[in-house]
Amino acid sequence: MSSSLRRLYEDLRSICVAVIHPPGEDRDVLVQQLQRIGCKLKITWPMPPEPPRDCDVILFHVSQDLEHCGDWNASTVNAALVALSDYESPTTLKLLLDTMAHGVITKPFRSSGILSTLVLARASQGFQQRLQGKIDKLENTMKMRRQIEKAVRALVEHQGMDDVQAYEHMREKAKSLRITIAEVATLLLETYEKLEQLGFSSVARKK
Repeated sequence: MSSSLRRLYEDLRSICVAVIHPPGEDRDVLVQQLQRIGCKLKITWPMPPEPPRDCDVILFHVSQDLEHCGDWNASTVNAALVALSDYESPTTLKLLLDTMAHGVITKPFRSSGILSTLVLARASQGFQQRLQGKIDKLENTMKMRRQIEKAVRALVEHQGMDDVQAYEHMREKAKSLRITIAEVATLLLETYEKLEQLGFSSVARKK
C-alpha cells in the first residue's frame, strides 16, 4: 500500500461518522461498511432537530423530516454532509439542494462506493472551508481598508493634512505603538466620534 493510501485510511479510522437513518437493512449495509473502514460511529434515529456538532462526517436520511428540523446546511455545519436518498423526486431534490450536501448515496445502498463518497465529501468540505477562509480574510481586508480611508479623510478635514501626510502619520503611529494601521484608524475614528458627541468636533461620516 502506498504512503498516500495509508494516510487516507489512517485519517478515516480517526474520524467520527454519524449515521442518521431509520433502522433496517439499508442502515445495516452502511454501518457494516463504515465499521470495516474503521470509522468511529454514532447511530441516531429519529432525525434530530439539529445536526450533530461533534462529528467529522454526517450521513443523513433525506426525507420530509428535514423540513421540520433545524438548520441542516453545509455552510453552517462543521462536518462533511452526505445525503442518503430514497429516490429522486422533485421534493427530495429540493431538500437535497437546500442542504448543499458534499456527497450523495442513493438506494439501494451497497458497500462499494461508500469509501469513495467519504473521501470525496471530506475533500469537498476541506476545499469549501479553505475558500470560506479566503473570503473572510478578503472581507476583513476590505473592512480595514475602508477604516483607513475614513481615518485619512478625518485627518485631512480636521488636521489640515493631505492624503499622503495623513496616511504617513498613521503609519508612524502604528509603528511606534506596535499596532496595525487599521487599529490606529479605529482609535482615531473612535476619538473623533467621542469629541463629536461632546460637541467639540464634527467628523464627516460615510453614508
